Amino acid sequence: MLSYEIQVEEVEVKGILYYKDNVILNYTIRYPQFTSNKFRLFIQEINEYYRIRVLLFENDQIQELYNLAKEQYEDSLKNDFPFHPYEVVTEFSVTYNQNCFLSLYSDTYEYTGGAHGNTTRESDTWDLRHRRKAKISDFISAKDLREFLIRNILKQIEEEIRSGNNVYFEDYKNLVEENLNIDNFYLSNEGLVIYFGLYEIAPYVSGIRTFTIPYTTEGVIPPCCAE
Repeated sequence: MLSYEIQVEEVEVKGILYYKDNVILNYTIRYPQFTSNKFRLFIQEINEYYRIRVLLFENDQIQELYNLAKEQYEDSLKNDFPFHPYEVVTEFSVTYNQNCFLSLYSDTYEYTGGAHGNTTRESDTWDLRHRRKAKISDFISAKDLREFLIRNILKQIEEEIRSGNNVYFEDYKNLVEENLNIDNFYLSNEGLVIYFGLYEIAPYVSGIRTFTIPYTTEGVIPPCCAE
């Protein structure tokens, strides 16, 4: 079986934004850039994808948060409340890097006041040989993909509950069905990983819930370099 590994470098973009000589927003964005003597043209396309995504994030999301921070700063002055600067941090994690596939996710933490911030996750899986973004259906042979995923996720949740680790909302079964997004996946060395956002199936303190469906599971197609 052919297997190529891509080298990964971290690029960091930082910014400190002021309003009336006061810091109101800090941000740090870390994103990947890849190098390899294989799949070079497609690797360049992937690098450009992440570079442009960061530029758009700065121009849109950061600017929007900056405007909100200015409003909150003015409200704090009027009401004699302390103002806490907004903060944004984006980190990435490469979870699979072999067999002609590259998989990773990025977590973005935003603090805009209050008791705690919020974290959102985005993920991408790249099929290097076919020069495209992979879909979850590339790794599952079951006819009813959603039913397959829901059944395996609920099985893991029920095993957790039986072991005494019940961190889920009481109506977790309905919430799994309602909130399952088949684009929210990535590959790991152990299997296909499905994730749910904060509050979707469990309280905030439970974090982003992940479920690994091993490659050895019937119906799962392991990533490989085959045509």
